[in-house]
Amino acid sequence: MPKTLILSLLTYASLQASEINLSTLNVESTLITEVAQNAQISADVAQALSDSVPSIDISRRSGIANDVLIRGQKRDNISVEIDGTKIQGACPNRMDPPVSHILANQIQSIEVIEGPYDVTNFGTLSGGLKIKTKKPTKETKAEINAGLGAFSYKKLGATVNGGNDTIRVLVTASTESSNQYRDGDGKTLTQQTKNKAPSGNQYKTEYENLEAYSKKSVNAKAFVSTLKNQELQLSVTANRSTNILYANSSMDALYDDSNIYSIAYDIKDLSQNFKNLNLQYYYSDVDHPMSTKYRNAADTPANDITNAMKSYMQGLKLKNDFTFSSHKVLLGLDASKREWQGEYLTTSTGAYRADSISETITNNMAIFTQVENSYGDFNVSVGLRYDNTGITNTGGLKDNNYQALNANIFSSYHLNTDNKLFFGLGQASRVPDARELYFLKSGNVVGTPNLKQTTNTEVDLGYESDNDDFKLRIKAFYSKLKDYIYIQAGETTNAFVNIDATVLGGEFSLSYYINDDITLDMDASYKEGTKDKALVGQTNKNLADMAPLRAKIALNYEYANNSLATLDFRTSDKWSKFDSDNGEQELAAWSIVNFKIKHAVNKKFDFTFGANNIFDATYVTSNTYADLTLVITGSNEVMLLNEPGRYLYANMDFKF
Repeated sequence: MPKTLILSLLTYASLQASEINLSTLNVESTLITEVAQNAQISADVAQALSDSVPSIDISRRSGIANDVLIRGQKRDNISVEIDGTKIQGACPNRMDPPVSHILANQIQSIEVIEGPYDVTNFGTLSGGLKIKTKKPTKETKAEINAGLGAFSYKKLGATVNGGNDTIRVLVTASTESSNQYRDGDGKTLTQQTKNKAPSGNQYKTEYENLEAYSKKSVNAKAFVSTLKNQELQLSVTANRSTNILYANSSMDALYDDSNIYSIAYDIKDLSQNFKNLNLQYYYSDVDHPMSTKYRNAADTPANDITNAMKSYMQGLKLKNDFTFSSHKVLLGLDASKREWQGEYLTTSTGAYRADSISETITNNMAIFTQVENSYGDFNVSVGLRYDNTGITNTGGLKDNNYQALNANIFSSYHLNTDNKLFFGLGQASRVPDARELYFLKSGNVVGTPNLKQTTNTEVDLGYESDNDDFKLRIKAFYSKLKDYIYIQAGETTNAFVNIDATVLGGEFSLSYYINDDITLDMDASYKEGTKDKALVGQTNKNLADMAPLRAKIALNYEYANNSLATLDFRTSDKWSKFDSDNGEQELAAWSIVNFKIKHAVNKKFDFTFGANNIFDATYVTSNTYADLTLVITGSNEVMLLNEPGRYLYANMDFKF
């Protein structure tokens, strides 16, 4: 960001020191509260988000553990926070993204940050997710959730909650499994591979009918009141997944185990001005071995391979909320340590072959602040964050150090009680990860050890109206990416490069209240990315991962209290702007129709029945950018993975 902008933000923050009644600014984010209700095919958070937020697309990897893209950005370009903690997937091929380590039925809400407007988290380059799970309460209550669906999908979950003035406890446990889903042509995951992939990447006969996945999860919390307005908060989340099939990758996950531990101390209302002080320590780990075990390739000793990946994350964060001269101020310190390592093993013997990522440690230290104020109808939020990051590698490759000053200003102006305009300007950076710097394959350093950090400078603007007849939100953004980390297909060494690029786009959402019972919802999103220059030896300037125009129209009928029927139509334009030089291909336009009815029998029992993709369309939502290592078909194209075909499901919720 130009120095003049940084100085302007600092000057603005120092000058605003008088009046002001604060109002919460949320125009740069979207809040999702019915996460579990939007996750119908599985408890997969990615699917729930893509169904709910126009700016989010899903990266289809399997029947579960799918990834999210916010405005065409994924991996480390977006941050994911779960109750203030962080967890990083261990798989370099994105089989276990951070959102896969929390289940939809554990979640209370998700805030989707759209743009570089979160200074509290390390690496919020182009967006982020702030996930909040359910909190324990004093009221003793329990809930059982059961679900059945096509492809032999089964889910059973339970939550127990209760306590007193001293201690409150919550435990949520769930188990789910599914056979392989079938696409609109009736083909399972293994059959899609058999029809498209070379023999070595096809599944062995004895494994063609494996389950797609099996997953168990437990989340437990205890909140202990120590003194007046003071609380000790303890939390642990454990996930255990087995035999997750990734049909268009060359390996599957033998298992995927993760743990998240958190301890926090929270003090409220220290004085009239000091509102909240929170100190939190967290630790998370992921154990993810992916293997050729189920594929024909494993019959050849050279290809009998397991890539055993492990990831560890720990952090300490101090946040202090207070008011100063009528300002709402957040001041914080943030420290984190990320460890990532992997080894190639012979699957049948467990013998070590070589490192895939030699142990790499990323240490970050940061200080951040955010100031909010309001002048009548004009609201302003200013954020600043300074990061100092060091990355070391035990494999003898280059260590790196990075510094970054991130800043943003977001404002809204209320034209009247129903209408407002909003505007944002921000800059944020993120450092390369261990895969991009140091990944090894067949003795080659596929990573590029001298990568620069990526910086995003972005402008957002929009209009929002909320009245008795409708609710409307229109957004537009322009993002300038400097030293964007990109992979160059076909390179066996130093495949990652820094480029400059531009992304622009917009989102639209409308809820029109036809009458007291019927609502018409519409939303759409569009984005377009362009490299400033094509990569060396290439000609295509299209930026990868930029899904085309997509839209949804839904008709909602509330036919009784807390009972709702929804019919929705979703459609996507043809993916015609794609990076063919780096693995992407043209994708056909598609349209599907879904139906859902949620019926409340009484306050303690409700059920949901639905049908997705009613007309059993065969379609693809995820493209094949070389950032993912995917199977090459017999026609020398990257293998696409079709979405599920017609899917019927039913969920039941019992409250006690």
